[in-house]
Amino acid sequence: MDEADPQDFQPEEAVLDQSEIDKLLAMAEEEEAPNLIRADGKRGSKEEMSRVEVYDFRNPVFLTEIELRRLRILHEEFIRYLSARLSLMLRMDCSLKMSRLQTQIFEKFSDGLPNPTHICLFKIDPLAGVGVLDINPRLAITLVDRLLGGKGHSVTAERYLTEIEVVLLEDVIKVLLEEWCNQWKNEGDLHPGIIGHENNGRFLQTSPRDAVVLDLMIECSFGDCSESIQIGVPYYTIEPLVKSLQSRRAKDTEYSDETESVAWRPVYADVKVPVEARWQLPDVPVREIAALKVGDTLELPMSILEDTTVMLNNAPKFKGTVGVDDDHVAVKINQRITSADAEKAKAQPDG
Repeated sequence: MDEADPQDFQPEEAVLDQSEIDKLLAMAEEEEAPNLIRADGKRGSKEEMSRVEVYDFRNPVFLTEIELRRLRILHEEFIRYLSARLSLMLRMDCSLKMSRLQTQIFEKFSDGLPNPTHICLFKIDPLAGVGVLDINPRLAITLVDRLLGGKGHSVTAERYLTEIEVVLLEDVIKVLLEEWCNQWKNEGDLHPGIIGHENNGRFLQTSPRDAVVLDLMIECSFGDCSESIQIGVPYYTIEPLVKSLQSRRAKDTEYSDETESVAWRPVYADVKVPVEARWQLPDVPVREIAALKVGDTLELPMSILEDTTVMLNNAPKFKGTVGVDDDHVAVKINQRITSADAEKAKAQPDG
């Protein structure tokens, strides 16, 4: 017997089926999920990771899209009324247009103010906080020139305002602040007041650097001058007004199934309203109607008595059933007719 060659004996290779291959591939592709610590100190699951949203702490947003849209509508109305008041005050067309309405931190707002510029600091009683109104010096000088009887021509050089120009400009600023407060008259009685003036926004300390400010930018076209007016109001100042606006809008749009009680007025007691009862008659051939004579009886089904329409002043209002009460024909009211049923009842013939 021949001896076997050792090379002829090789270990049998392991063969994997498809399920084992898929399992190995899944293990290789699976990555360890990152640990997520929730606000309560517990670890979160992978599904909770999908609900985590990126938040920009440098530009926080305290207003939702719906709230910002409501504020935009309110300030568009404010700009429209302000344009009319300034045109009457200056006896010259003054066109205003909103160019920006957003929220940003006070540091970014103050650093974005131009230099030179004219800044008016104001306070709204009884609200907390100090607001900032920035007006371009070219526009401010043009308005002052018009107040003094000039033609309202703009100047080319930008400079700081003199003390006399600042005092004269306060008349225009007071009109602007009063009109802004009038737009919130449904939320409270507000009284604006000017507390100071500045010419450089980098030195403002009216709010914390990280405070959120509602920034409104208005483009003003007056004569041959077209410049901007910027209003910055801290969010904590208008927060009570925003909450009041939200609650009032929620009450106005709230749907209630309960029918409001209507107070009866004695003046209505003697008003006479014609009342009729009508039925939906069955179809009758024309030859039978032509053959009818005086004294003939037209038989009708009893079911139409349960489907009686009560008309008030020729308008369908109720559904009822016809019957007899103490030798009198009467109608028992069963239900009120809806607006959809009213259109159908108008076409019914008289009974």
